[in-house]
Amino acid sequence: MESIFHFFFFALGCCLGSFFNVVIHRLPRGESIVFPGSRCPSCGSGIAWYDNLPLLSYVLLRGRCRQCKARISLRYPLVELLTGVLVFLLYRQFGLGVSFFVFFVFAALLVLIAFIDLDTYLIPDVLSLSGLAVGLAASFVGSHITWFDSVLGVLLGGGLFYAVAWAYQVLRKQDGLGGGDIKLLAMIGAFTGWQGVLFTIFLSSVVGTVVGLAVMLRRGQGMAARIPFGPFLSLAALCYLFWGKGWVRWYFGLLSG
Repeated sequence: MESIFHFFFFALGCCLGSFFNVVIHRLPRGESIVFPGSRCPSCGSGIAWYDNLPLLSYVLLRGRCRQCKARISLRYPLVELLTGVLVFLLYRQFGLGVSFFVFFVFAALLVLIAFIDLDTYLIPDVLSLSGLAVGLAASFVGSHITWFDSVLGVLLGGGLFYAVAWAYQVLRKQDGLGGGDIKLLAMIGAFTGWQGVLFTIFLSSVVGTVVGLAVMLRRGQGMAARIPFGPFLSLAALCYLFWGKGWVRWYFGLLSG
């Protein structure tokens, strides 16, 4: 029975990922995420239900629209697969309780924000600020974090990145971190507390630096290369959600001998 439940939650996550693709495409454009139904972004043809099956339809169609034969972005099956894996991991780690639903909202917001930022270099306030409010409210009803740690996480996350952005502006006379990144880290703090904020900053900085250097070298643009930071923050926050507390305990145990 447990294997059936695992498959069910993975499949459910893939279906939700299919809807997330709609949100990622339409929300930055100010379009309705409900109407009209799914359409090919190239030719505008409606997509039949049998061509809209998560993961499976992409394979059967060989990654192309049935009508115009335009190539379907790899992002679509990637978001579906990623969401399926996340829902599966959430169920395995938290069971079907309050923490599962709280962290599902958190993970879903991180996926949406990461891919929208990749596409547009923008993080919609409707996602980050709504998530911040949900994270704070959840701290009063869940056992995953206290309300004090949640508030401290918001203040630390937003405050640290605001200070970094201000310092960069003063020293370099140009914007370094966008306001969307500041609000995103504050949202992450609302769900994970101060420990999650520090872990997220550290891991996202390491991964972002490595990837950023590779992109700079490939493009030959040096420091002028534009790289969204939201995906790195989202990745680091998801890592903390599933494995971060164990890493933090290991690190402090190492320091204490």
